[in-house]
Amino acid sequence: MPGSLCPAGEPAPAIPTAPAIPVIPSHWSFPADPTSVRRARRAVMGAVPRGCRPELADELVLVTSELVTNALLYGTCPADGCPIELVLWPADGYCWLAVSDPGAALPALASPGPKECGGRGLLVSALTAAWAVVPRHGCGKSVVVGLRLAG
Repeated sequence: MPGSLCPAGEPAPAIPTAPAIPVIPSHWSFPADPTSVRRARRAVMGAVPRGCRPELADELVLVTSELVTNALLYGTCPADGCPIELVLWPADGYCWLAVSDPGAALPALASPGPKECGGRGLLVSALTAAWAVVPRHGCGKSVVVGLRLAG
């Protein structure tokens, strides 16, 4: 048959189905500066996935504030110019947030005195379904947290 790509009587080859394109993560880079905490909160608030449970935005903003503050306090040196990076993406029923800094020190829960305000890790533990510290290739680390998208 003229114009046919297959010999007579043979079925045409199956056209492969393209995979579904995954959601592209939101990514930000902020300087090691106290004003970056506010900027990070605003950025994350504007990128909260649509259709998720109503309180997710508030929880993400709180966790973002905590993790970026910790990255500034313990993971950066403003003089070195290395930024704090954030990545936010939905996957497998969770909204994942990674906050990365160049510091080598890993976060550790402390045993602060009763009058000390921080160091217990209660906020991150209470609001997230999962969290971990992941070393980065080269230098630094990422603190990765997962919050449920649905109630």
